[in-house]
Amino acid sequence: MSTKLIRSLYEQRLAAWASARSLSVAWQNVSFTPLASGIYLRAFLLPADTDSLDLEGAHRLYTGIFQVSIVAPNGKGSGAAEQLAADLDALYPNNLRLTSGAFAVQIVSPCSQGPAIPGETHMMLPVSFRYRADATA
Repeated sequence: MSTKLIRSLYEQRLAAWASARSLSVAWQNVSFTPLASGIYLRAFLLPADTDSLDLEGAHRLYTGIFQVSIVAPNGKGSGAAEQLAADLDALYPNNLRLTSGAFAVQIVSPCSQGPAIPGETHMMLPVSFRYRADATA
């Protein structure tokens, strides 16, 4: 199944970028203890239903959303989180193709910043894009 490969390609890119900026990332379903005072990221792959666009059933269409939520402490404004959102837009540009062997996944929408979600101690700013990958079974 290629969902695992899609996750790996997007997460590897995010991990290298975040490491260069000394940002921590909370990966989906992995234990994580955030620093109390700093900004960190949360990464999610949100796959849609897999489809097949041929009568033979050999084609597989993988689509979905990759979301990175920027989590920033309350009381410090939203400027730093919004700058990270712009940086993520540059990291994941529309039409970017990532490959592993013969497999390729492509971003099919620009990064979109959602509304900030307030919390007790932090606010979360979601940034997401849609992807598509075509493969043969």
